[in-house]
Amino acid sequence: MCRQLTGSAASCAGWVGIMVATATNDWVRTCDYTMTTCIRMDELGSRGLWAECVISPALFHCQALDHILSLPAYVQTSRALMIFACLLGLPAMLLVLTSMSCVRLPNDTSAVKLRRARVGGVLFILMAVCGIISTIWFPIGAHLNEGLMSFGFSLYAGWVGSGLCLMGGSMILCCHGTDLRIPSRENSFYYSRQGGTATPMDPPANHAKSARV
Repeated sequence: MCRQLTGSAASCAGWVGIMVATATNDWVRTCDYTMTTCIRMDELGSRGLWAECVISPALFHCQALDHILSLPAYVQTSRALMIFACLLGLPAMLLVLTSMSCVRLPNDTSAVKLRRARVGGVLFILMAVCGIISTIWFPIGAHLNEGLMSFGFSLYAGWVGSGLCLMGGSMILCCHGTDLRIPSRENSFYYSRQGGTATPMDPPANHAKSARV
């Protein structure tokens, strides 16, 4: 239960990190000179998925990247992967939360809970893969097209979020892999050395259920 909660919390925090990285535009910073020179000459640029900004002491001006067909392939692909990762977070979180032992749904069994947890864990790992591909491909593409000076806050948020989703999804898969091996009380038997019979742990008041071994 502790590992399940830890994995769910890590995955939720990673989902938030991926959404922050997707919504903000401080992915990479470009400059052909030193940072002080670029700021003074208004040539320090900040680039993200949705806008290209110019950083200077007097203002912070951004221009939206709304010409979709003219954008480089790395920008369009990173956009699609990050949006897909953000959308996967909702069903993944719902599946993991409803698979917890403290949540009871109508006609719910341990096998159904196990399947939901595994699907949720796989979705979180898929989110991590999408985030890792985007946050690695984007700075490489920006460096090839124009001078790359440093990484921005959004890129670090994407890396941390992807790492947390990968860790959380792996923990969810691992901790649910052994849930069905623990026998429930209604199907558990203790064995007598003398008689060789199996008797329920909690026999009912009227009749005892037994099985010959």
